[in-house]
Parts: sequence; structure tokens; C-alpha cells
Amino acid sequence: MRRILAALGLVFLLLVLSGLGIGFLGIRHYDAPGPLAEQRAVVIPHGGTAQVLATLQDAGVLQRDWSTQQVFTAATALTRVDGAFHAAELVFPAHGSIHQVLLVLRHGRPVIHRLTIPEGLSAIQIAALLEQAPYMDGSFPFPAEGSVMPLTYDYEWGMSRAQMLARMQHAMDRALDHAWEGRETDPAIMDRHALLVLASMIERETGSADERPLVARVFLNRLHQGMRLQSDPTVVYGLNHGVGPLGHALSHADLLQPTPYNTYVITGLPPEPICSPGMASLEAAAHPAQGGALYFVANGHGGHDFAATLGDHNRNVSAFRAARRGQVPAGK
Repeated sequence: MRRILAALGLVFLLLVLSGLGIGFLGIRHYDAPGPLAEQRAVVIPHGGTAQVLATLQDAGVLQRDWSTQQVFTAATALTRVDGAFHAAELVFPAHGSIHQVLLVLRHGRPVIHRLTIPEGLSAIQIAALLEQAPYMDGSFPFPAEGSVMPLTYDYEWGMSRAQMLARMQHAMDRALDHAWEGRETDPAIMDRHALLVLASMIERETGSADERPLVARVFLNRLHQGMRLQSDPTVVYGLNHGVGPLGHALSHADLLQPTPYNTYVITGLPPEPICSPGMASLEAAAHPAQGGALYFVANGHGGHDFAATLGDHNRNVSAFRAARRGQVPAGK
């Protein structure tokens, strides 16, 4: 009996020592540096421990061996009270241990991506940017012209494109509401839509902050006097619907094309915006400069010269043509 008890005691001792040894090796493996040479963003899918582990192994974050599988699975179960894994795009550190990987899976912040919509893009151009935006999902309805606010938008992996479009359109609604509520009342601009159309023309006419209110004043003065607005960007939009540059200088025949947007042909504002204007152009439309200017023409130095009379305007045009050695300016 004593021999049996001694043998059982020896077996028990060996099991304890073996367990302690395995536990010690497991702890060492738990905190040992991982194989990842440099930090990397990895998309963690919805799924169980095995699927997450396979994703991390495929990305090179963790070793693909039996001991890693056992330690990761055991450590996940033992630390489950620390929280669930996030299904998100997460950044894992270089040579991160299983311990560090579990902290990232539970407490790491998702990677933030950015989509920039520059001022003055058309709906076609904005739709192309949204379609090409990485890490977004799904389709989206084609946006109405001028309905998107030009800004830089943050988003995470998996955001739907339809949701992003709705967010961008909501931003434009708020910006337009702000400009409309604080506007200087003008009989030529009867509603928010007209303000948006005017702002889109201002956006396409000049990129200068100082000139935007002046351009607004020219268009408003012309509207008051029943003059055609004669805005070249409206002609271009009528010809190609905002695909991009026309590809050639506007010709006399182009100016006579009877499109609904050609303000050399139609009287008043175009029926719809010709681009998405930024906040500065919305504010310029709502708060135009004072004065009697009716004309403006490029001056060859990145800006425009403004005039209240046709005679002064013609002199500005002649000066510009002389400076450009006879090239025809994009004048009004």
C-alpha cells in the first residue's frame, strides 16, 4: 500500500511540475515578441476566436503554429471579462505579443480614413470620389447637383457609401440654412435654392476669397437690370454636365449653344447649381459686396478686374489681351 501511495504521490508531483512548466512556457509565449516586422492595420471580421486568430496569422501578426493557437485561445478565454473583440480595422504594433494583440483587439481605436470633397466639384465628380473611396461598402443614389458640402469627412472601415452621402448632404443643408438665415435680403434671390445656384456660379468663377463678394455683386446687379449673366462656367456645365474641363477654349459657337444652363442665352439664374459651393461662396452669395459693377474679366495675374461701365470693361479686356499677346480671355 505504501508503495502504491508513494507511486501516486510521485505521479501527482510530476503532473504538478509538468503543469507548472507548461504554464511557465505559456506565460513566456504570451508575452514573447510576435513576428510582425512593422506596425500594420488589419481588418478584424465579425466571428469567433478561431476566425480572428486565422485573420491575425494571415496578416503576419501572430505565428502560425500549435503553441500560438493554444496560448491565444486559452488567454482569450481567461481574459474574457476584459471585453469582446472589436470587428474593425485596427493597428497592431511591430513585434506585438499575444498579450498586446489582445489589448488591441479589445481596446484599440479603429483606423480613421478621410474623404476630401474639394470646393467646386460637380455631382459626377463627387460621385466618382465616393465610389473610389476605400474601405467603404455598398452603392448609393446619385447625388443632386450642389447637394454635397465640400469638406473633409472622417470615416471607419465598413461605413456605407449611402450613409456617407447622407452625411455630406446633411452638412450642405446645415450650411445653406446658416447662410440663408443670416443673408442680406435681395429681391433677386427669393429662396434657398436660388442662393445655392448663385453660390455655385461664384465658386466656379473665382478661387479668391476677396473676389467672391464682388462676383456676387456683379451677378446681382445684372439680375436687377435684367441683363444676362454671361457666365462661362455655366456654358461649360451645359455642354458636359460637370464631367470636367471642356478640353478646349470656349468658342463663339459654344456661347450660342441653347442649353438650359447657358447664361449667354437664358435670362436669370440657371435652373440648378453647376457645382457644390463651399462655405465662403455661400457666404458671398448671402453677403455680396457693395457697388455698381456689372462686368469682370481675368487680369492675367490670377484675379479679375471689375468695371461698372461697358467702356471700362472693354479697356480691361484690351489690357488683358495685350498682356496675353492677343489671347482671348475668359471675360464677361
